[in-house]
Amino acid sequence: MKKLKSITISHANLTGYITKHLNLNLTHIDFSGNKLRGKIPSSITLLEDLDFLNLSSNALVGEIPTSFGDLISLQNLSLASNSLSGSIPTSMSAIPGLVHIDLSSNQLNGTIPRFISEMKSLKYLNLANNDFHGVMPFNGSFIKKLVVFKVGGNSNLCYNHSILSSKLKLGIAPCDKHGLPMSPPASKADSSSDDNSSDSDYDESSGDNSSGKSEHHHGPSKVLVWGVMLATTFFIRMKR
Repeated sequence: MKKLKSITISHANLTGYITKHLNLNLTHIDFSGNKLRGKIPSSITLLEDLDFLNLSSNALVGEIPTSFGDLISLQNLSLASNSLSGSIPTSMSAIPGLVHIDLSSNQLNGTIPRFISEMKSLKYLNLANNDFHGVMPFNGSFIKKLVVFKVGGNSNLCYNHSILSSKLKLGIAPCDKHGLPMSPPASKADSSSDDNSSDSDYDESSGDNSSGKSEHHHGPSKVLVWGVMLATTFFIRMKR
């Protein structure tokens, strides 16, 4: 099948490993939504004409091949929803035409490389739900040019609040002076859920009876008033 250029076997319960022997003429590979396991073979980076690669939603492990930048024709890349680890290879900076990058829902770590912001064709970037840390290296102008941008779900990642506005709703915390995520302020929902804790200003019984407590502190209760009135009336009658 030397003339084969496109192969799609998607959502087909495909098992096993990705073959190391792929046709060098391939321009389109879609193995998404299967049960493929093992590592991404480094031989896949020999496909210099490949412009579409989708290996998402499998059970792939290990690191992204360091020679990934050899895929010089690549435009669309999705490795999402696997168990990939390690950092984003610096060789990816050599791929000039990347439009779509989805590396979400893996176990990728390290810092997000600055070279991503220099990819002029990039429109879709999803790095959410990984283990990236440090200061996110993107400014507002880069983010605004993207159609999709997601970095949430990286608990150790933060943004420079002197460069980016909190109105962007990035899903990550601003950085402190040490480049670490600040603790976000407790929300109203969080506060209400902590009412049962020993540190709470009010215990459970204070919720519905707060007005009663106020009445007790600021004047006699109605029961007490009626009791005094009845006792007085009874005393007067007995005296007569």
